[in-house]
Amino acid sequence: MLTSVIGYPRIGALRELKFASENYFKKEIDENELGKIAKALRSTHRNTQKEAGIDLISSNDFSYYDTLLDTAVLCGIVPRRYRELGLADTDTYFAMARGYQGEKGDVKALAMKKWFNTNYHYIVPELDDDITIKLSGTKIFDEFEEAKSEGIDTKPVVTGAYTLLSLCRYTGSKSREDRFDEVVDTYTGIIEGLKKRGAKWIQFDEPSLVRDLTKEDIDLFKRIYEKILSAKGDVKILLQTYFGDVRDIYEELTALDFDGIGLDFVEGKKTLELVEKYGFPKDKLLFAGLVNGKNIWRNQYSKTLAVLDELKSKGINTVLSTSCSLLHVPYTLKGEEKLSEEYKKHFAYAVEKLAELKEIAELADTDNRGSSEAYRKNEALFAEGRDCKDEKVQERLSRIKERDYVRTPARSEREAIQKNTLALPIFPTTTIGSFPQTKDVKKNRSSFKKGEISEEQYKEFNREKIKAVIEWQESIGLDVLVHGEYERNDMVEYFGESLSGFLFTEKAWVQSYGTRCVKPPVVWGDVSRKKPITVEWAVYSQSLTKLPVKGMLTGPVTILNWSFPREDISTEESMRQIALAIRDEVIDLEANGIRIIQIDEAALREKLPLRRSDWYSEYLDFAIPAFRLVHSGVQAGTQIHTHMCYSEFTDIIPAIDDMDADVITFEASRSDLFILDALKECNFETEVGPGVYDIHSPRIPSVEELVASLRLIREKIEDDKLWVNPDCGLKTREEDEARQSLINMVEAAKIIRKEA
Repeated sequence: MLTSVIGYPRIGALRELKFASENYFKKEIDENELGKIAKALRSTHRNTQKEAGIDLISSNDFSYYDTLLDTAVLCGIVPRRYRELGLADTDTYFAMARGYQGEKGDVKALAMKKWFNTNYHYIVPELDDDITIKLSGTKIFDEFEEAKSEGIDTKPVVTGAYTLLSLCRYTGSKSREDRFDEVVDTYTGIIEGLKKRGAKWIQFDEPSLVRDLTKEDIDLFKRIYEKILSAKGDVKILLQTYFGDVRDIYEELTALDFDGIGLDFVEGKKTLELVEKYGFPKDKLLFAGLVNGKNIWRNQYSKTLAVLDELKSKGINTVLSTSCSLLHVPYTLKGEEKLSEEYKKHFAYAVEKLAELKEIAELADTDNRGSSEAYRKNEALFAEGRDCKDEKVQERLSRIKERDYVRTPARSEREAIQKNTLALPIFPTTTIGSFPQTKDVKKNRSSFKKGEISEEQYKEFNREKIKAVIEWQESIGLDVLVHGEYERNDMVEYFGESLSGFLFTEKAWVQSYGTRCVKPPVVWGDVSRKKPITVEWAVYSQSLTKLPVKGMLTGPVTILNWSFPREDISTEESMRQIALAIRDEVIDLEANGIRIIQIDEAALREKLPLRRSDWYSEYLDFAIPAFRLVHSGVQAGTQIHTHMCYSEFTDIIPAIDDMDADVITFEASRSDLFILDALKECNFETEVGPGVYDIHSPRIPSVEELVASLRLIREKIEDDKLWVNPDCGLKTREEDEARQSLINMVEAAKIIRKEA
């Protein structure tokens, strides 16, 4: 049986791409040096797969920032404002991803959104009417030929035409239908260019097919590919889907002239059912996504082989594949030197998943599987089980009552009480939480972990940083302060370290966006709070000022969504366990005099099912109550904030309001403000802080720009409901960028107050 990998992690085993890119941004290396590092990474990644015995290896899955942005550039989708900067191609590309502020001009970055149901963020291509979609780049050809020069015959991969059109932002009068001829000609050109270079397979990624599709969607997809496929000639075309099933278009999809169709058997609830009900064409290859590309647990060979056996019994020609790109898992377990073998034997990162693919494929072709050492070892692993239950946690869960999910009194009563006790001005200003994680902050944490300094030295350093940042926030006139989070490495890992049931890694880095990488903890067993987590820092910070300092917590939904979750219990149970643990922290913060507590749910929408019919029953019906369980025990005068990151919230506004927070802040700087119209239409009761500037870009917004944004926001949100804040935490920014941006933000708020 052949094996295929949809895509491979691009950051490198030690985040080499991250550091090289950041050095390029700081002008410490030039484009030539950046290119050398990128080429070496691509070579390593290809050869790692080749040595593991993978048959169909992808090329063009590498990116400096984002593969959808790469596809946009390949297709000439570069808005005029970036072209007019007159920058070199690489710098124009980064200007689209990060914004640009320099001698050539000042432009914001393109919008950024979550990639389907993952923690990866993609850059949203923007189609102006003056843009013609046409083949304008050579990256896909260059990387195919680069691999070929090493003796590796890859399958070039590119975002498919339908998904590209579906994810674009249309800023003019032209719709995706108007772009039909252009996109067909462009993708035909991609096929022709790869045919000339000797490609045998081309992979078109169409994850948008796993969403709810209308008749118009299906018709557009069919017409696009009927045209494109007519140009394929001898090259084979793989239509690859992932993150769900293709129930709305399965029959139409299998009837088209694709040579291979990739289906997700891990997250695709109905994938096997569709194959059984409608069959699968004998003249095509089914690329069966059975090795999980999003979680790190070992594959249970017996279950995977049972599916492969069933497909084989139906006479279906099958290729074993990952369920999605391995971009979403860490690089290799070889870097985990501190994690004991007792734990590691249960995990598989990207490199280890390559071995799983090869072993399963060989077993699929073997009649006597019991004689295989790999099979016996895998069976023994799953037979031994894991020590992950905590009776006290189970007993506490059993005692939860419906009233524990309800906060009293009603929000309108709480709002009046809070406005009286907090006495904040109109348009109160604040930040989301973190301040820049400077080199000295990172060194202090690293030195403490290595045992080079004492705990008291570590804490004293952080106290000095907190004292300084509190004084600075007071000096510029912020109304609600934060302590800067200097003691925290990552917003989820930090909390997990004080919760039972979590495991932590050394080098399990996963790309979140661009150069931003996260190291998700692993939920190993039942979760409870071992000790107070933030109380000491919150109490110290509040002692330094008469202004309110927010207690800063991460909510249960985000902690779970930004961890590698268990697969032996339900998402709902895991979420409730974490909610109870964070509830304990909320109660302790309030008891110690903290009047405002922010419970971040940055990832609330992230795991929302891709099909609307599943939204409530499979997620919101327990995710929203889990958040309420965290804060329902506080007094009316304690103000509960929450924060959400780059996502599309418009369609779940009633659910967000049902979280029953007092204030919600969210990203708005890179997005259209349609959400504000939707808030108004839904009679949204919660006070809101739409982010007024983009912290994921190094550019500093001017006072005039911020005033203009606030004036627009005021047209859609009542003055007594509006907060003024950045769109996310400031940890990834340089100090001078963060400080000047906040100074300008406070000044803008003062101007707007005079207009109110």
